[in-house]
This record gives sequence, C-alpha cells and structure tokens, in this order.
Amino acid sequence: MHYDCDEDRLTTAGQLAAHDPRAAAQACLAIASDDGVGDEVRLSAAELLPAIDPRAAAQACLAIAGDDGVGDEVRLSAAELLSAATAPRS
Repeated sequence: MHYDCDEDRLTTAGQLAAHDPRAAAQACLAIASDDGVGDEVRLSAAELLPAIDPRAAAQACLAIAGDDGVGDEVRLSAAELLSAATAPRS
C-alpha cells in the first residue's frame, strides 16, 4: 500500500484499531519508532497505543523519548505519556 504522507499511515492505523487491534498496535508502534516520520505524527501514533496495547505504548514512548533527533517538547510529551501508560490502574 502506498501512502501520500505520514498522516495517511496514522489514519489507517487508527481505523484498523476497530477491526484488528493487534495489527493496529503493530502499525502504531512502527510509525512511532520510525525516525523518518515527523515528530508530531510519531507522538500521535504513540497516543493511540495505551488503549490498544499498553506494552506497545511503552515501547513507542521510549523510542520517541530516547531519540535525540526529536524536539524536546515532543520527547517530554512522550515521557509523560510513558508515565501515564505504565502507572498502576486502580
């Protein structure tokens, strides 16, 4: 499948969540881990993950937060998302 832009990949991954959550999690993790994708799109992909797959969310957040090529504000947001995704639920 060919995508015109990063946002198309993200939209497709989001739509996939309703039909195949596991595949959607893999797609979102791939987008969030892809350093060729824009910072905000990577973060958006990571933000979809906690509801689908908390472990994949943690991996995605670590990939973004640990990438020094990503802007500081996005890295901070990824770290905050990681904290929220891994917090014990009551």
